[in-house]
Amino acid sequence: MRIVRVIGRGLLGTAAVGFAVLTYAWLTLPDVRPLRTTAPPQTAFMAMRAAEARREGQPVRQQQRWVGYDHIAPVLRRAVLVSEDAAFFQHDGLDYDEIRASVKDWLTKGEPLRGASTVTQQLAKNLYLSPSRNPVRKLKELFITRRLEAVLGKRRILEVYLNVVEWGNGIWGCEAAARAYFGASAADLDPEHAALLAASLSGPRIFDPAHPTARLRWKQEWILRRLGM
Repeated sequence: MRIVRVIGRGLLGTAAVGFAVLTYAWLTLPDVRPLRTTAPPQTAFMAMRAAEARREGQPVRQQQRWVGYDHIAPVLRRAVLVSEDAAFFQHDGLDYDEIRASVKDWLTKGEPLRGASTVTQQLAKNLYLSPSRNPVRKLKELFITRRLEAVLGKRRILEVYLNVVEWGNGIWGCEAAARAYFGASAADLDPEHAALLAASLSGPRIFDPAHPTARLRWKQEWILRRLGM
């Protein structure tokens, strides 16, 4: 009986801790409603990169030019979704199979929780959080993702994502990236350039779309094939 009582107290304690973590994560969530009509002045990732530059004694670079959904080439929108989240318009913001696999590996193997998988999760992380794989941070990411999906809708989520995602050192959003790498607007990108930009999202501070490596060219060709081009 003593063992049963000890186990019972342990389970209750674990449940209490879990409830406290959930409550904290929920109560500290940001208000995403202003994003329906206004552009965020700065994201958490922009602030993080600026702080990194200041610590290293480097100038803070931030190139960004907001453009509306209809001023982003459809081929770029499609290329990014092919590369990052092919089921974007079918899911509710979360890839539940990936979440379950990540949690299982964390619990059984002690592996860090894997990063964001869907575009909405990536947007939540970029806007409000950090690259950390801390479980509480990941929990907040999931909550914010569901709020973004409920409040903004798919079109606006993709528009905001394409305007704030990191695309190189100090380059934020597709318009700044298109102009920096190809001297064109995001509305005028051809399929080859759109695929290069989409391919570079997996390593925006590693890949240079204007001077693609063999690996970046391979990913570009894969995206073009998926686009039927």
